[in-house]
Amino acid sequence: MATRVKKSYRFAIRSALLITLILSIILFGFIYFFDGTTLSFYYLPIASALIFLVAFLIIQIRVEQFIYRRIKRIYDDVSLLESSSFTSGPINTDMRTLTAEIEKFAKDKKIEIDTLKIREEYRKEFLGNVSHELKTPLFTVQGYILTLLDGALEDKSVRKKYLQRANKGVERLIYIIRDLDLITKLEVGDLNLELTDFDIIELIENVFDLLEMKATKKGISLTFDMSYEEPVFVHADLEKIQQVLSNLLVNSIKYGHKGGTTEVSVENLIKNKVIVRVTDNGEGIAEEHIPRLFERFYRVDKSGSRKEGGSGLGLSIVKHIIEAHGEKIYIESVEGVGSEFSFTLEKAKPQEV
Repeated sequence: MATRVKKSYRFAIRSALLITLILSIILFGFIYFFDGTTLSFYYLPIASALIFLVAFLIIQIRVEQFIYRRIKRIYDDVSLLESSSFTSGPINTDMRTLTAEIEKFAKDKKIEIDTLKIREEYRKEFLGNVSHELKTPLFTVQGYILTLLDGALEDKSVRKKYLQRANKGVERLIYIIRDLDLITKLEVGDLNLELTDFDIIELIENVFDLLEMKATKKGISLTFDMSYEEPVFVHADLEKIQQVLSNLLVNSIKYGHKGGTTEVSVENLIKNKVIVRVTDNGEGIAEEHIPRLFERFYRVDKSGSRKEGGSGLGLSIVKHIIEAHGEKIYIESVEGVGSEFSFTLEKAKPQEV
């Protein structure tokens, strides 16, 4: 396909005018001092016009050919980078426009390169975290099985104990794989939400009951901020919101202080929205970790060991579930004081009588 050229006459016109002005002054002086006849001055405008035309044509043709070959090379070079924004239009021989295009192209490319670098760093960190999370239970299972194969299999009490421990390692692996599968489905939009109307207060109470033993063991109280006499109906996927609440409450129990409190409140936000808040007085989170808190496997504690178990995917799942509902999740935390996670939900529409 032939390359289209968007011609620019600005340089040729300005140069031709300058040449015409200089030559006209010289010609005027020559006529004035050496000829002096009035008739000669009548031909001056015609001569100036001819000078302008000839100068313009020479400059436009010669300079354009000279510049075009070099500009064409620039366009060809950058087209190798597949910059559709740069090569989609006609080739422009105007240097001011070309400079602006190249500056914009360079800026866009810098943004793309910076984005790729960030993604590459995230990819490396993610793969490292996945490897760490998977190899721990794998090595645990392998260790118990090898011990049994080395002779402990004959001892029934040891055999049962080691098999139970190996089974726990397998359960941990299944837990991680299941959570990864859920996140993948949420990210690609392959998870169908079953939206229904339900009482969020009742659901919170059910989650309290499920986690009562875990909270009691840590000495943490699970409570509402007030007594809710009336139900609060929301329109969402009941099972997924239960998972959100469970993950947030489990985290508050894990990182809460012994004898602490985790409080849940449900407040009207706007006419058709409520906001659910989960507040604790636990360890809290340092400010620099908050922007990355919802990333998969992101560690607040950078040491090689975890004080608490889990797949490391809970908060990432929470974020994806809430966003799949078209809602928002927020976090406020002060290290050593506590944390508050909150998310919005759509209110259920009043039933028609």
